Amino acid sequence: MEKWSNAPLNTPALQHSISPASAGFALYEVLIGVTIFVIGVIALGRAVENCLNASTLSAEEERVRQILSNRMAEIQTTPGIPDAAKELKVDTGYGVIRLLQRTVPAKLKAEADGTQLDKINVVTLTAKWTRGGAEQSRQIEFYVYRSG
Repeated sequence: MEKWSNAPLNTPALQHSISPASAGFALYEVLIGVTIFVIGVIALGRAVENCLNASTLSAEEERVRQILSNRMAEIQTTPGIPDAAKELKVDTGYGVIRLLQRTVPAKLKAEADGTQLDKINVVTLTAKWTRGGAEQSRQIEFYVYRSG
């Protein structure tokens, strides 16, 4: 037998030794990744919740403005002097809104000679309702002139 030959060696294929550190993710890496993901999901959930709350509050405020606007149009188009004091209850999808109306003479004076201007009244409309146990209110004031 020859010491050196040209025949290929019958050696098994080289096997790569893989150290445990590079075999995959360690448990702490997976836990950190899951923790970051959970924090992101929670933050996103809170953002969606805040968005829904803001949308609900905006719709509620718009409904109150619409009620005040409608009542103001009714008062302006109804002939005669508006009621001195009146309370209405309007049921909305957000609860009952109390609408308070108060009318007083404007007591305005003409700029030229200082004479009292009669037949002009100031109407104050106040909407009151409860949101989350806290009393809420919005108010508008406008003038009404009745010639007769």
